[in-house]
Amino acid sequence: MRSLVYLLFFTLCGNALLGQSLLEYNLKAGEVYTIKQKATQEITQNLEGAAHVITNYIDGILEFKVVGETDGNYNIDLTFKDLNLELISSIQGKMMEVHAKEVVEGDIQSKVFNSLLEHPVHLILARTGDILEVSGGEELVEKMTASSELEDDFSKNMMKKSLESEFGSQALANSYKQMTFIYPKKNVRVGDTWKNAYQGKMQTENTWTLDSLTNEHAVISGKANVVMDIKELSSTMNLMGTQQTTITTDLSSGFVQNMKVEGISEGTSQITQMGDQEIPTTIKSTVSYQLIK
Repeated sequence: MRSLVYLLFFTLCGNALLGQSLLEYNLKAGEVYTIKQKATQEITQNLEGAAHVITNYIDGILEFKVVGETDGNYNIDLTFKDLNLELISSIQGKMMEVHAKEVVEGDIQSKVFNSLLEHPVHLILARTGDILEVSGGEELVEKMTASSELEDDFSKNMMKKSLESEFGSQALANSYKQMTFIYPKKNVRVGDTWKNAYQGKMQTENTWTLDSLTNEHAVISGKANVVMDIKELSSTMNLMGTQQTTITTDLSSGFVQNMKVEGISEGTSQITQMGDQEIPTTIKSTVSYQLIK
């Protein structure tokens, strides 16, 4: 009878574990993953019945090269291989257009963003996808600032501060967690959910669901509450919203194959030149990542 009880116990435990998987990154030194990123951000500000719409378009190529493993975490070099930016205002028209691979004589922005390319920064990536540390962002910002060839210290410091908010080590860590930080710390089966969060200009609390699983792919969806608290030299933004994410990952490596993030946030913004006046503001965004190599 005791043997039958033990057998029943182990059978039940086996059934409970059946179908569970540990989703995580499983990378090897020397592997290279090339990601194409596209983003559209539409910012609408309404002032006294008039709407001003600013649209940002970004696309780029990112290379993630695995250089080793330390204490169960991965050492990765992240390199920008290409970056294109376009900024359009419904009032002023095209305000900026930069193709980082093309240096235009007399165009400071083209020189600055060209210097971003082929300069690796170093990531420490946990198996869950959490980016534990980034180093080299400060050196990258220094290089970009120097490439501007600005001579007066005030202008150089202003540019450096602006670049640090996007390309400094902490900014890069916060930015690319959106793409990498997607896995739980425990085994899950189809239908299970888990949570994580990350900080930065956009504070996000995510709830993930494993939608389906095959021998090759995992399909994951995410819902998030978002708080945007952005303080720039010329403006501030305070918004709250939601975000929806769909992901297909490669089960063997854990790397994202396709990912789409759609978000909408609403709140207010303030422009320094207009004092304390709060401007109703909405931001709609779509970001996609695709593994191309």
